[in-house]
Amino acid sequence: MSLLRRDSLGGKAAIVGIGATEFSKNSGRSELKLAVEAVQSALDDAGLTPSDVDGLVTFTMDTSPEITVAQAAGIGELSFFSRIHYGGGAACATVQQAALAVASGVAEVVVCYRAFNERSGRRFGSGVQHREPSAEGAALGWALPFGLLTPASWVAMAAQRYLHTYNLTPEAFGQVAVVDRRHAARNPAAYFYGKPITLADHAASRWIVDPLRLLDCCQETDGGQAIVVTSAERARDLRRPPAVIVAAAQGAGRAQEQMTSFYRDDLSGLPEMSVVARQLWRTSGLAPSDIDVGILYDHFTPFVLMQLEEFGFCPPGEAADFVAEDVLPLNTHGGQLGEAYLHGMNGIAEAVRQLRGTSVNQIPGAARTLVTAGTGVPTSGLILGSDG
Repeated sequence: MSLLRRDSLGGKAAIVGIGATEFSKNSGRSELKLAVEAVQSALDDAGLTPSDVDGLVTFTMDTSPEITVAQAAGIGELSFFSRIHYGGGAACATVQQAALAVASGVAEVVVCYRAFNERSGRRFGSGVQHREPSAEGAALGWALPFGLLTPASWVAMAAQRYLHTYNLTPEAFGQVAVVDRRHAARNPAAYFYGKPITLADHAASRWIVDPLRLLDCCQETDGGQAIVVTSAERARDLRRPPAVIVAAAQGAGRAQEQMTSFYRDDLSGLPEMSVVARQLWRTSGLAPSDIDVGILYDHFTPFVLMQLEEFGFCPPGEAADFVAEDVLPLNTHGGQLGEAYLHGMNGIAEAVRQLRGTSVNQIPGAARTLVTAGTGVPTSGLILGSDG
């Protein structure tokens, strides 16, 4: 089983194109239009055309079906199409699915995409308003009557336990917010371009759900992002330096629920991310010290700290100090707190830019990047590397 040994996917596929719309609070166009713009931009970046594409992957939450995007983008026949569940946890898994299709010969060029009007349309931050009956909804039903109605309230439960376990204060979370906004301030594509913050700003921001403040919570964004995946061999002949998929993994932990895994023995960690971490390290043969840039899913600051600990960058309870010491360049695009909330897909694009040497916050010599997807849900991760 892959939980016990390395898999054989690493090195067989690569990301060769990235493309996005502008990131805004009111796109003024449909989610389908955003998806098509992002797909076409990513193909142009790769030096490919719609006729080269034979596979599409997206999220179950996306409103633009694969066949509709194919038709609108001028893509012809598809031999592969797939969707990944669990919201932001799907981000890196879309690339894994694409790589699996390419490595097995099911498809040659696969585009992963995500597009939504998450600010001007349906706002995830507004919480649960209506759900059709399902087993997943039944799990949420144990929390909703007690006022746990929004993502922030669900995360606050684990965040409070984390602070209690390690004798910390909410100011620990501010380290992540400050780093993200520092990078966003130098990124013209970021919503918070030119707007860094301090720890004092974080501490002064209004409470959302104790112990989370406004600046602990990601944005709500309209936009689209697309990623093009093909074989490592074909990638070497294309327009851009390839970002080789060194390792890819999905993970769900024991007693896993979607954002409300409150019945575990310990709420101060992220067991699902531990599953991903173990497989990424096992397959790649790498260790935390080998990673040049970390792009960690940051819908809420406490879960960035927990991820650093699950991946072994620092001992449990010490992640805030680790971030403050700037040991690992973190979320160099500004993250979802600073650049945009695109369900983690914009983070994958930043990892590719770092390997190409084109990031606005470029880390000299960056050769290996770690990317993670949504936390608190079944999730996924990637290690990307430069070719040679």
